[in-house]
Amino acid sequence: MQRICVIGGSRYFGKLLVKRLHAAGHQVTVINRGSTPPPAGVEHLVVDRNDEAALSAALGSATFDVVVDQICYTPVQAAIAARAFRGRTRRYVMTSTIEVYDPATAALATAPHGTPVPEESVDPAMWLVAMDLPWHDAAYLEAHYAEGKRQAEAVFTQHQGFDFAAVRSAHVLGGGTAEFTGRLAHYVERISHGREVAVHAEALPTVFIHYQELADLLGWAATATDAIGPVNACSGGPLDVYELGAVIAARVGREPVYRSVAAGEPASPFSFDRHYAMSNARAKNLGFSFSHTTDWLPGAVTEALDATAAPVA
Repeated sequence: MQRICVIGGSRYFGKLLVKRLHAAGHQVTVINRGSTPPPAGVEHLVVDRNDEAALSAALGSATFDVVVDQICYTPVQAAIAARAFRGRTRRYVMTSTIEVYDPATAALATAPHGTPVPEESVDPAMWLVAMDLPWHDAAYLEAHYAEGKRQAEAVFTQHQGFDFAAVRSAHVLGGGTAEFTGRLAHYVERISHGREVAVHAEALPTVFIHYQELADLLGWAATATDAIGPVNACSGGPLDVYELGAVIAARVGREPVYRSVAAGEPASPFSFDRHYAMSNARAKNLGFSFSHTTDWLPGAVTEALDATAAPVA
């Protein structure tokens, strides 16, 4: 049994992570602002993680074997957490994102098309941190989501107060109504009703992960002490938007209607005109076994289809 603190953990794969850690016999503490209570038997600390004094007071004398941070989006948040948990934990795992590799949001070395992007393409130990940017502004943060994650990773990596791992998640799907982004539902609704889907004519592949698999990987990362630094998290088998559409079409029995847009123009989710599909080789070498995207994607489509057909309560 380990003492594990989860920051966030109130929805989607974070909620499932908390349930699975508790079911596995770990002593789990959840920190959030109180909107959603954790399962029975899980300790709940209600506090705003952005308020450093309140966070330190809420933690009191508590110590943990590992902290899993589901909701760190800025270097400011990372710095607060790094100070608050220094001396309180031996290990810190942050949920990051595939978007850190997006060449549209930073000057990055480009990988050849078809070459899965490895973790070293974005090295948080060398990434510059700018605390004075308007990270508190919601619009700024939304527009600079990838950079916020890169800089948050950098703060934890350069802090060196505990072992740190950044789980860089692929696009998360599955769960029907639990999938709050609505990106898969966008395709399911449009294809099933014969509506146009705007995609790039030369759309490039990306990678995905099922929400249950991501919860499993985060649980693994919490205890895999040799997983230090960035770890990519994606199922096997990259898909482009047309291959995604074909899986949906097979389920709904209707061919997609695509409208091509030029490179650089807005398109539907998962249609990319630039390459940054991740490699999952490092996690596999460290001992985690991934599924293949096509193993679970048809089921995720069915869940999304059922969710869109469900009556509004």
